Amino acid sequence: MSAPGGAVSPAAPASEGTLAVEVDQASKVFRRRRGEAVEALSAISMGVERGNFVAVVGPSGCGKSTLLRLIAGLVAPSSGHIRVEGVEVVAPRVDVGFVFQQPVLFAWRTVMQNVMLPAEVQGLDLRRFQDRARSLIDLVGLSGFEQSYPRELSGGMQQRAAIARTLLQDPAVLLMDEPFGALDYLTREQMNVELMRIWADSGKTVLLVTHSIPEAVFLASQVLVFSPRPGRILARIAVPFPYPRTPDLMATAEFARLSGELRSHLSSDALEGAGAGF
Repeated sequence: MSAPGGAVSPAAPASEGTLAVEVDQASKVFRRRRGEAVEALSAISMGVERGNFVAVVGPSGCGKSTLLRLIAGLVAPSSGHIRVEGVEVVAPRVDVGFVFQQPVLFAWRTVMQNVMLPAEVQGLDLRRFQDRARSLIDLVGLSGFEQSYPRELSGGMQQRAAIARTLLQDPAVLLMDEPFGALDYLTREQMNVELMRIWADSGKTVLLVTHSIPEAVFLASQVLVFSPRPGRILARIAVPFPYPRTPDLMATAEFARLSGELRSHLSSDALEGAGAGF
C-alpha cells in the first residue's frame, strides 16, 4: 500500500474481522427486455472497515449505485459474495440504511411522522422509538421542526429528515447515493459539514456515492475510483486529513493536489488506458 494520499492496488484493504462491508469478486449483469445482457459491475472486491467513511466516484453509469443496491440486498449479485458484519447478504437488512438521491418524504406527514415511518411499517413499539426519533431530529439539526411538513422545509432540511429516518433503526452501515446532488453549492457544502458531524456522533460505517471529487476528498477517509461500465475499481486513494474537517481545508494546496490526483484517474486517457468502455 502506498503512503497516505497515494493510489494503492485494488486488493482488499483490511483483514477479515474488521470489516463492516465485504464485497468479494461481485459482478452484476442485468437483462434488458429484449434479452440483451448489460454488465454493470465486474469482479468487484473491496472492504469497508467498521466506523470508516468511504466514498465512491466514477463516470455516470459505471455501476456505483448498483454496488450500493447489492450491499443493501435490494438486488442480488450475478456472481460473487456480499457480506455485512460477516453475514452473507441475501435480502434487505434492517442493519443497513439507505439514503437516496431524493428525500422521498411523504408530503402529508410531518417530520416526526416521516422519521417514525420505518417503525410503523414494521409494526414495532412506537413508544419505544419516539424518544429515539426526537434524539435523531435533534442530531440532524431539525429541533423545532418536528411538526413541520416537507413543503415547509428547504431541500437540505428535507434531506436531513431523510437521514434521521434512515437512522431510526440504528443501522450499522449507512449507504448514501448522491444524497446532496440536487442541492445548490452553498447548501451542499453545509450539508457536507453536517454529515461529517452526524457520522462522528453516530459512529456509523458510511459508504457514499458521489460525482463530486471535492465532496469525496472532504468527507472520506478513502476514495474508490470506478471505471466506466462495467464498473471496476481503478484505484483506492487514502485521504490523510485528520477529522474533524472544516471547509477551509478545500482552499489548501494539499487538498487541491489530492483532488487533482483523483481527477487524473478519471481523465479520458486514464480510462481508455484501463481498457474499460461504455
